Amino acid sequence: MKILFLHRNFPGQFKYLAEELAKDNNNEVLFITNNNKTCSFGNIKKIIYRIKRRVPKDCHRYLRFYEDAIIHGQSVAEILIELKNTGYKPDIIYGHTWGTTLFVKDIYPDVPLVCYFEWYYNSEGADVGFDGSSINADIRALLRCKNSHIMQDLINCDYGISPTIWQKSQFPEIFHDKIKVIHEGIDTNICCPNGNVEFIIPNSNKILTRADDVLTYATRGMEEYRGFPEFMKIVEKIQKIRPNVHVLIGGEDRVCYGKHLKEGTFKNKMIQELDLDLSHVHFVGNLPYKDYIKLLQVSTVHVYLTYPFVLSWSLLEAMSIGACIIASDTAPVKEVMQNGYNGFVFDFYDINSMVRKIERIFENRYECMNLNCQNKENDFDNESFMNLIIEKYDKNFLLKKQIEFLTNIIK
Repeated sequence: MKILFLHRNFPGQFKYLAEELAKDNNNEVLFITNNNKTCSFGNIKKIIYRIKRRVPKDCHRYLRFYEDAIIHGQSVAEILIELKNTGYKPDIIYGHTWGTTLFVKDIYPDVPLVCYFEWYYNSEGADVGFDGSSINADIRALLRCKNSHIMQDLINCDYGISPTIWQKSQFPEIFHDKIKVIHEGIDTNICCPNGNVEFIIPNSNKILTRADDVLTYATRGMEEYRGFPEFMKIVEKIQKIRPNVHVLIGGEDRVCYGKHLKEGTFKNKMIQELDLDLSHVHFVGNLPYKDYIKLLQVSTVHVYLTYPFVLSWSLLEAMSIGACIIASDTAPVKEVMQNGYNGFVFDFYDINSMVRKIERIFENRYECMNLNCQNKENDFDNESFMNLIIEKYDKNFLLKKQIEFLTNIIK
C-alpha cells in the first residue's frame, strides 16, 4: 500500500497507524505536515510544508477559521503538485480535516480520499451554550462559517472516519453513511496498572507512591472546556478536609478549546480566587509520556471533566490504567463510562457531590470496589475494570480494523 497522510501536527491521530503500516516493507508511507519538530518513525518519510502567510487581522471574524484552513490547504496542494509532477501517485490519501485535505481532489481526483472527522460545530446540544451562555444569531452564523472547510471535505472525500459515536453524531445526518466510527486506539501495554510506581514531583525531591493520597487531573490546557475551574474548586474543598492530599495537575497554562479570558489565565484566576495550599498543589506541566503515565498510575482519584465535546485520550488512558475516576455526566464520557461500574459520573457543576465521593474514596479506598473492578487483596487484580478499554479501545485491535478498512478501499 502506498499511503499519504496529511496532518498539521505530525503524527497526531495517525501515530499508531502510520507506525504499523511502515513496519511492512511492502508499504510506502509518506507524511505531509506543518510540524517541524524532530520526530522519527521508522520507514516513514516526512515532508514539512510552510505556510506563506497568516490570517490578516482585518479578515471577517466569521471567516478566520476558513481562511486559516485555506492557507494550510494551499501549502499542502503546492507540495502535492510537485509530487505529482515527479510521478508520485499514492493508492490512498488519509488526512485530518483541518485544511490540509481541502484541495486534494483537485490534484488527485482518482485517488481515494479518507478524511478524519473530529468535530462539527453545532449551536445546540453540544459544547456551545453548555455553560448556560445565550446563543444569539451572531454565534450561530460564526459556527456555520467555522464548518465551511469541514463541509467541503464531507462533500469531496470518498470516506470518513470519526473516533467515537458521539463525535460522529455531531455531523449532518445526510453524511453519516460516509463516516465510519473507528477510534485510533490506546496502547494498553503501556497504559497499565503499576502498584510499585514512583512519581517524582518535578523540581522536587518528593516521591509519591500508591500509599499516598493523590488527586490527579491531566489535560492539554487549563480551560473551561475541560473543567479546570471546577477541578480547582474541588481541590479547595478537599484540602479543607484532607490537608495532606497531594494534587498533581498535568498540562499547560493555556487554552486549547473554548474562550480565553480577557486578561490572564484560568490557572492564575483560580489561584487568586481560591484559598489553596499551593505547597500540596503541583503543576507538573506537559510531562514526557512515560512520566504522564506514572501520574495516572500513582493516582488515588483521577478527575476528568469535559463539556459535550471531543473525548480526550486521557480518559481512556486513565481507564486502561485502572484509575478510580470521577467524571462529568456528559455525552462523550457516557459513551465509555457507566456510572458505578467503571467510574463515577456527576453533573459537571456539582462540586459538592464530587467532593463527597472523593473524600469517601480517600477514607476507604475500597469504595472503588463498588465498581466491580478491583478486589481487596490487590488493587489491580480484577481485569473487569479495564476490559472495556482492552476489548474495544486497544490499539492492536483497532489497528486491524483501520488497516482492513483502508485495504478494502483500494482493492
